[in-house]
Amino acid sequence: MMSGSVTKLILLMTFAAAAPAFAHAGPAATASAGVYRIAGTVLNAATGEPVPRATVAILDDKGSHTIASVVSDNEGRFAMEMLDAAKYQLTASKRGYRTGFYDQHDEFNSAVVTGPGQETEHLTFRLTPSASLRGVVTGDGGDPVEGARVMLFLLPRGIGRDFARARGPENSIVDAGSSTTDDLGVYEFGNLDPGEYVLAVTAEPWYALHQSGTRKVAEAANDSELDVAYPVTYYDSTTEESGATPIVLTGGSREEADINLHAVSALHLSIAVPRKSGGGIARPELRQMIFGTQVSAESAGFIDALQTGAVEFTGVAPGHYVLWQGDPPRAVDLDATASEPVDAAAGTPAVPIDGILRSTSGKDLPDEVNVFLYPLDSPLHPGPMERVAHKGQFQFESVPPGTWELTAWNSDDPVPILSISANGVAHAGEIFTVADRALSITATVALGETRVEGFAHKDGKGVAGALVVLVPRNTAAFHGLVRRDQSDLDGSFSLRNVAPGQYTLVAIENAWELDRAGPEALARYLLKGLAVTVGGNSGTLMHLSEPVVVQAR
Repeated sequence: MMSGSVTKLILLMTFAAAAPAFAHAGPAATASAGVYRIAGTVLNAATGEPVPRATVAILDDKGSHTIASVVSDNEGRFAMEMLDAAKYQLTASKRGYRTGFYDQHDEFNSAVVTGPGQETEHLTFRLTPSASLRGVVTGDGGDPVEGARVMLFLLPRGIGRDFARARGPENSIVDAGSSTTDDLGVYEFGNLDPGEYVLAVTAEPWYALHQSGTRKVAEAANDSELDVAYPVTYYDSTTEESGATPIVLTGGSREEADINLHAVSALHLSIAVPRKSGGGIARPELRQMIFGTQVSAESAGFIDALQTGAVEFTGVAPGHYVLWQGDPPRAVDLDATASEPVDAAAGTPAVPIDGILRSTSGKDLPDEVNVFLYPLDSPLHPGPMERVAHKGQFQFESVPPGTWELTAWNSDDPVPILSISANGVAHAGEIFTVADRALSITATVALGETRVEGFAHKDGKGVAGALVVLVPRNTAAFHGLVRRDQSDLDGSFSLRNVAPGQYTLVAIENAWELDRAGPEALARYLLKGLAVTVGGNSGTLMHLSEPVVVQAR
């Protein structure tokens, strides 16, 4: 079950009576109210030890209303009595631990189902202790660097140092927050999830004074030794993004990562700024990107550009930048290693994209839909771009050339994209290419309002905690159409916002490393999957007539 959004309905006896025998494991509406019990033990997921004084609560199936809560005893045991036959979210929390749901895997978890024949009195709730990361940032000579910005990024599962694989909506590197060093150069991140992280640090030497080609900042700036800068530095003290060392955090770990900064001569970049036809100028902007996240943007002096037809960026640290200049804008992938002029005609033009979302049924879309563009191969390493589609229409003003993936979301729900027409040429899926000219795209979407419910069985019994994947036969539109869930304690599952089409349903045990897998990795399970056809009647609830067999990983 997905936590946090509208999820599954309580399976009542009316469903059990209408469905085949396999569905009878669900709770019955005529069962006596207030006679069921949820009990178990809270354990430290890292050590297996009991967790005393943890707050355990049950929420309604939508996760928005607390039904009851208790505090675990010294042995980690908890119990909640006199409960109705229903489906509940079970959550636990304690200081020093990550608040979580029962059997949680990222955004998925298993709901607890009470009712006749349901075993809910011997649950094991594994609560993950939070991790922390701290360190000291020092400069030349070992002196602490105060006021340095330390940025933390969470890597997609399993990519290691192959950062080039971090592309697309399901495999992007995630900005996990930033911290500022104190007067001792110390930074700290707490309450972190287990995972692999990378660190980057930006700072300015406190003594730096930068020279300009037109004027001096101060008399002391005549000394070029003070015209210095710190390059972006990654753990373990490398200035190359590709050389960043991942830091592995496990539940409850307390890791340290010190970083040393080395001041180097600052660069000066001069750029010619031609006037536009109306007499104005387009001010260049120098952007710094770290793991797809923009961390700084500096605009060049307006007065200098008007007077001299050129601008100068001073105090630039060597490193990777994206220079935006001209009208229409051109994006220059800039590896700055020396002070030099930059050709005003360099780079490739970034083009505007006008877009329309159009539903297959002709039904009106919501007034506002969030639209995202994810770069798949851009040499500029940009992060995702976001706009709001008003009544289905959206625009991106400046998109660099490359291959992009379009996704759309209505609140917390994905809007399946079936195909894209770019300048009149249509193809299946949500990926399209941007060249050197303006682009008009029409994305055909399915307002998938069908909820598919069923059970995952093994040896005739419901299986809890299985990965359930509805795999579309149309693999070109896989990412827009695929739906995933985790089976609940009785083996039930619910897949929301399913678009019409042909699918194969699979359930896999102990396979959470496949929760974001593509069609190739899932292919071996499809032969034993369950064929599912979803009709075009939006807003329906579809109960599967037979269970899906749970396969071993």
